[in-house]
Amino acid sequence: MDAGLDPAVTLFEFLVRQGDTTLILAQRLVEWCGHAPAVEEDMAVSNVALDLLGQTRLWYAYACEVEGRGRTEDDLAFLRDAPRWRNLLMVELPNGNYADTMVRQLIFDTWHYLFLESLQSSSDARIAEIAAKSQKEVTYHVRRSADLVERLGDGTPESHQKTQDALERLWPYTGEFFESDVQDDRACALGLSAARASLKPAWEAHLEEVLARATLVRPATGWMHSGGRSGRHTEHLGYILAEMQFLPRAYPGARW
Repeated sequence: MDAGLDPAVTLFEFLVRQGDTTLILAQRLVEWCGHAPAVEEDMAVSNVALDLLGQTRLWYAYACEVEGRGRTEDDLAFLRDAPRWRNLLMVELPNGNYADTMVRQLIFDTWHYLFLESLQSSSDARIAEIAAKSQKEVTYHVRRSADLVERLGDGTPESHQKTQDALERLWPYTGEFFESDVQDDRACALGLSAARASLKPAWEAHLEEVLARATLVRPATGWMHSGGRSGRHTEHLGYILAEMQFLPRAYPGARW
């Protein structure tokens, strides 16, 4: 049997993709700790990062069980090089200014909420349980990012321009959220998840509402970046992993 057609291989790949995306975004957000524009924001963005880290552990723990090779969550996080990572490209981009970060969050949080909602109908009970638990946290994330983008977009001329610029820069990375590859098709065939493209209408509708309140203009849809979920990444991921993985690689088996 082709290994790619093995349901366990498909399930493992599916789980790792979810965990990789939430972990890399958590790593990006925690970079704001001590540097956010206000104490309340410092605490809030750190809490979102912790939520995503907790969700990562759920995905990775299940992936390790499915794989059955004795690997741990730490092995998946710290002992894989960039080509083995399967995260969405948008989450590995540098934080930029706070408008860049919040627009990225709005785009991701809206998709993430809808994706987790769809996974609660998964044929795999464990996936449905993880999705249900995670969506409770992401409900807050969506409200928060929408509120901040509205305040920034409908704020001062400077904050409005920075937010519009952020939207223009990030929009070409949104296509990857909804494209499907062979692994996605196999996951759908097994009932693990719904077709990714089915989430797009609701995602667009929510963003249109938020952008209208924020007095922002949705960019025209053109060429889109892709490749992250098959291991083709921007140069930024290597720098993230170098920082995140240094200690476990320099001191194998260390405990602290």
